[in-house]
Amino acid sequence: MPTTPWYERAAELRIDGRAFIEGERIAARAGTYFDCRSPVDGRTLAQVARCDGLDVDAAVASARAAFDDRRWAGKAPAERKKILVRLADLMLDHRDELALLETLDMGKPIRYSRSVDVPLAQNCIRWYGEAIDKLYDQVAPTAENSLALITREPVGVVAAIIPWNYPMLMAAWKIGPTLAAGNSLVLKPSEKAPLTALRLAELALEAGLPPGVFNVVPGFGDEAGRALGLHMDVDCIAFTGSTRTGKEIVQMAGQSNLKRAWTELGGKSANIVCADCPDLDAAVAAAIGSIYFNQGESCNAPSRLFVETSIKDAFLDKALGMISDFAPGDPLDEATVMGAIVDPIQMKTVLGYIEAGKEEGARLLAGGRAARAESGGLYIEPTLFDGVNASMRIAREEIFGPVLSVLSFTDLDDAVRKANATPYGLAAGIWTADINKAIRTSRALRAGTVHVNQYDNDDITVPFGGYKQSGNGRDKSLHAFDKYTELKTTWIGVS
Repeated sequence: MPTTPWYERAAELRIDGRAFIEGERIAARAGTYFDCRSPVDGRTLAQVARCDGLDVDAAVASARAAFDDRRWAGKAPAERKKILVRLADLMLDHRDELALLETLDMGKPIRYSRSVDVPLAQNCIRWYGEAIDKLYDQVAPTAENSLALITREPVGVVAAIIPWNYPMLMAAWKIGPTLAAGNSLVLKPSEKAPLTALRLAELALEAGLPPGVFNVVPGFGDEAGRALGLHMDVDCIAFTGSTRTGKEIVQMAGQSNLKRAWTELGGKSANIVCADCPDLDAAVAAAIGSIYFNQGESCNAPSRLFVETSIKDAFLDKALGMISDFAPGDPLDEATVMGAIVDPIQMKTVLGYIEAGKEEGARLLAGGRAARAESGGLYIEPTLFDGVNASMRIAREEIFGPVLSVLSFTDLDDAVRKANATPYGLAAGIWTADINKAIRTSRALRAGTVHVNQYDNDDITVPFGGYKQSGNGRDKSLHAFDKYTELKTTWIGVS
């Protein structure tokens, strides 16, 4: 049995899997639970409340009451700021606990849970708290006999459904702007990784958030998620996850009360490396690091790598020399850089795509197998395919695992056409020393974010979202407030 300090801390954890409604931990009304298992070693971490429509009704009623009596929306922006900043401080105070929950729950290395996920999540909450008392409304340029005020108001009760790959950070992207704007929130975390969302709700209450403003209903998508999507008293639903489920969410919004529906969905991002790349080593490091970070479980991962033919062999030699650095290891070992796949379903999906790549004629250069079976956990080797063409499944479909497909090109315009020949449009990259080529290509790529001579650099100040079937609306930046506020015009006649 491993004996790192993180295992010792894990043994001391007392995890409460009950829902969080009206400021209290409560069992599911039907008395149902599901086992929350760790992909690290297969252990059962907790029994988590399996919420259904009855629990969702209670959570939405709690959120509606909190919104209607203005216990939160009625607070001055400066007061809301203080509480959100306090929540961010508490997240740092509980940094090790939150990081440990995140790693045990979904398998990412503890080094990243602690150094990336917690800091980014708390910074998101802090940033929106700091922003809210610095936003101004508008006065329209009307004639002298009228005064027209354009003001933002909270939309009301917001339902947020978040994925399992970055549970804490994706929760923060919803919590920050939703609460800063004065809304009430019902959050449904993925059943695959619900633990940090539940703990954040407790910390928010400790920070001073009034009961009822922030509720968490763990459960399954076809039960709790569907109930939120169809609920007649939810004013806005924000979803991050698969394109298939996102389409269902939008349909539910239309079938019910035409609630605002915002989606951040899948991706099949293209990363284009030209022969005049200014730093081939940097391009290789970015390509390899970005696809294998978080076990490849990132919607914006550059899973399609287009390399100009004249430099492809040199590129692949360097890439193969780096892959061993990403061998999967024990997520609770601080030396590990690639951890466990979230659950057996995802493990089977990724391995199935690897088999499809081989069957369709792609050349497997590295990886392709399950690993660390003796641990009891779920691990896959970092995998690299060459000789991929655009018609193969591994080049068309989102895998959501540590699998990189390499396609070669001689004509940049053709590479851009192939990069755009996908239903997705979340992110892309271009590597070239020619600024004109970089600008032309970035304009031609149909993606919400285009990286130039880097990949994955990011900040809370810039919006995140996609074109086409990668969703609508934007997370992060001030643009996120557009999703969680209504614009009101107040027209005043002046005599």
